[in-house]
Amino acid sequence: MRNILLIGKLNELVKEINGYLSRVFHVQLSSENTEMVRGMLKVLEPDLVIICLVGMYDVHDGIFQIFQNEYSSVPVLTIGTEEEWKHFMQYYTGNQFENLIRPVSNQQIYDAICKRIDPNAAEEKTAEGPKEEKKKVLVVDDNGTTLRSIKNMLDAVYEVTIVNSGINALKSIGKKRPDLILLDYEMPVCDGRQTLEMIRADEEISDIPVIFLTGVNDREHIEAVLALKPKGYLLKPPVKERLIEEIKKAIGS
Repeated sequence: MRNILLIGKLNELVKEINGYLSRVFHVQLSSENTEMVRGMLKVLEPDLVIICLVGMYDVHDGIFQIFQNEYSSVPVLTIGTEEEWKHFMQYYTGNQFENLIRPVSNQQIYDAICKRIDPNAAEEKTAEGPKEEKKKVLVVDDNGTTLRSIKNMLDAVYEVTIVNSGINALKSIGKKRPDLILLDYEMPVCDGRQTLEMIRADEEISDIPVIFLTGVNDREHIEAVLALKPKGYLLKPPVKERLIEEIKKAIGS
C-alpha cells in the first residue's frame, strides 16, 4: 500500500479527502507546522504528498522549501483556489509541484495521484478509482406502500433506510446518521412537524437536511409546511426524477 502524507489545517476538506483516500492508500495527516512536517517525512517516507492550501496564507514558505531542497524526488499535489495557489506559485516552475484548482472532486484527486505515482498503486485497480460511498437517505412515513415505493426509486442511487414513525426515525438516526431525511408531514401520534422539532432540538443532528413529503395540496397547508423552513417539500406520491433532483439539490449528489 502506497504512503500519502496529507498536510493542512484540520478542516472539513482535509477530513473528506482523508476519509476517501484512506480506503486505498495509507494516509497520514500532518498539521502545517514545519518541524512536524519534517518529522513526518522521516518516519513515513511518503510516495506522494498532498498539501491543502485552505487557510495557509499565514504559513511560511518553509514547507515548500523542505520539499524543494530536501525531498525534491517526492511529488507534491496541492489543492487550492487560484488565489491560494498564486500565494506559492514560485514553487511550481518544475514538475515536482502540481495544483488542483478547488472545487475538485475526490475522483479527480485520486486520478491525479495515480498519474504522479504508479497507476497500479491502488488496491482497487479499477478505471474509475475507488468507489464512492452512497449517501444515506432516511425515509419516514407511516404508509408501508409509500415507504417501499420510495425505497425502490432511490435504491440504485442512495443507501436507503425506511421507518414508519417519528420515534423510530430518531432511533434510526442514533444508530446510523443519514445525509438527508425524507419526512412525511402527516403522521399519527408524532407528525412531521413534531419529528422535525425533535431533530432540531438535538445539536448533534440538527443540521441534517429534511425534505417534507405531504399529501395535502392546499395553500394554507403548504404555507404551514414552508414555515418550518425545511430543505424542501414534495407532494405525494413523488415522481422519481423530481425526487432525486430535490435530494441532489439538498446534499449535492
